[in-house]
Amino acid sequence: MAEDDPLLREGLALLLRAEGLDVVATAGTAEGALEAIDAHEPDVALLDVRMPPTHTDEGIRAAVEARRRRPGLAVLVLSAYVEQSFATELLTGGVGGLGYLLKERVGRVEEFLDALRRVAAGGTAIDPEVVAQLFTRSRQDTRLERLSPRERDVLALMAEGLGNSAIAERLVVTDGAVHKHIRSIFAKLDLAPTDRVDRRVAAVLHYLEDARRRV
Repeated sequence: MAEDDPLLREGLALLLRAEGLDVVATAGTAEGALEAIDAHEPDVALLDVRMPPTHTDEGIRAAVEARRRRPGLAVLVLSAYVEQSFATELLTGGVGGLGYLLKERVGRVEEFLDALRRVAAGGTAIDPEVVAQLFTRSRQDTRLERLSPRERDVLALMAEGLGNSAIAERLVVTDGAVHKHIRSIFAKLDLAPTDRVDRRVAAVLHYLEDARRRV
């Protein structure tokens, strides 16, 4: 876990250990995080976006580099603000085991822990506010314009990492309706079935990539 604020860093470590998780190392810099990841080979890395020396994008760069060194490493990035270019730089670099949350979400302990566990299990967890801003910017894409308002709602919740049942509960519709919407989303985004690509994640990354090009 890398966070330059020592109080937040130690507080998070205490929280995670209290939940039965093994925090193998903490760091106050991106360089220290990469060294710890190389040394301990953790299941998941929790990184702040802005760290010394420039407090700009060190955490994102460390996350991308960590994934390059250890493909498949689960990474959850925390940020104080929605930083679109940073979010898409990380999220378009690979599928599965990735998350981007606003720090305010940490205060909602159950949500934070759920997101961390989801990412560690190979899923995705993207803050709803990040999804909203990226989705708004990406609507100029012609394929995304094919989606109905309800399909856009479903895609946004997919981007947050929610499964079909959770999406159904959030939108107050049946699981069958959600499944139908997702099939329609795949068709409208020209995502054909393939053994190599998770269409669910590909649908999300499609508009994230578009948002990145427009930043």
